[in-house]
Amino acid sequence: MELDPTTFDTMTPQEFARTVKGMSDRELSETMRGELRIPILDAVFARFPGLFRPERAAGLHGTVQFRITGGPDERPHDTYEIVVADGTCTISETPGESYDASLMMAPPEFMKIATGRGNPTMLAMRGKIKVRGDLALAAKFPTLFDIPKA
Repeated sequence: MELDPTTFDTMTPQEFARTVKGMSDRELSETMRGELRIPILDAVFARFPGLFRPERAAGLHGTVQFRITGGPDERPHDTYEIVVADGTCTISETPGESYDASLMMAPPEFMKIATGRGNPTMLAMRGKIKVRGDLALAAKFPTLFDIPKA
């Protein structure tokens, strides 16, 4: 199986999750070191607002940064920022210096979380995800989305 961002517009979240599930950690890492890294990450993060469950975020305000490692040598990590405020979810165009929680992880762990295959709490306990900032927000964050599963 292969991640091809040109097919993401016609691919359902469940189809995307099945594609990722069919890939090994090694395949995910190799793909995410190549030229498709940014288009894949852009496409995955663009889906977050559509998967957002506003009823679960009442009164919540927070900025969560995702630092995805494992990039090519000239760009070893990429940062994406999701802002939740008053029942809305947006993706920040340019992540800032301040955040409420920061999650740093390698591509396989990110893809497992994005497709419902990985438990973020367990991955953090095993040291696969490094969390900085508001731990309560980081723990609640996955529950704010209807994450597709394969």
